Amino acid sequence: MLTNKKPPVIIVTGAGIGIGYEICRTLLEEGYHVVLNDISEDLTEQAVFSLQDKKGQCVGQAGDASDMQAIQRLVTKAVTTFGYLSAVIANAGITVYGDFLQYKREDLQQILQTNIIGSFFLAQAAAKQFIDQQSGGSILLMSSVTGHQAHRNLVAYGMTKAALEMLAKGLVIELSPYAITVNAIAPGATLTERTTQFPDYEKIWSGITPLGRPAYTADIAAAAKFLISKEAKHITGQTLVIDGGWTAVSPSPPSS
Repeated sequence: MLTNKKPPVIIVTGAGIGIGYEICRTLLEEGYHVVLNDISEDLTEQAVFSLQDKKGQCVGQAGDASDMQAIQRLVTKAVTTFGYLSAVIANAGITVYGDFLQYKREDLQQILQTNIIGSFFLAQAAAKQFIDQQSGGSILLMSSVTGHQAHRNLVAYGMTKAALEMLAKGLVIELSPYAITVNAIAPGATLTERTTQFPDYEKIWSGITPLGRPAYTADIAAAAKFLISKEAKHITGQTLVIDGGWTAVSPSPPSS
């Protein structure tokens, strides 16, 4: 949302593979500059290397996106490399499956640390940078349809995703005076390197999704690009569900 004609500079966390990687690829194709983060140094390096032939410039910064120092290093990397920051996409997150009655304290602490605390403080660090720049900016949080509809063995995960949508709403009153927009995306079933490891994942979700297929990572990336663009500068506090209509009817997979 910078008013000059410089390319937007975007931080994307959890972007070594999957949705985050596709978001980076999509933005780079548009000429955006990207700071690509993943907790794995190898995945970060591989992803950056594979994205070097795009219109925009991609640099990597590996680290745990739930760690305060790592978050600040991401912002510093963007500013020292490109001179400013335009948007952050808090894509990093984890899923810890488990029955509610057997769920472990350490698993809950882990999922809260990554999904909520990491996203919260990345948003905070970015907002401070936008205010210092007097530029405005965009914050995009990654929710899930499990934050809208109950799903077996995902109570804790769904709770964290619902919280992120409330964070997007709550920050409207805090950050709108600085021309900072805050929104969320809630993907449904999406074909990624992780989900396709589940047996018959595509077949099952094609059968219970009204539009006849799960999402592709490109579907999610297209929405992310829009919500941080100047075309969405009057949209804030909103969550966009991208699920092929699943939450409208919400049938459970046969294995649930």
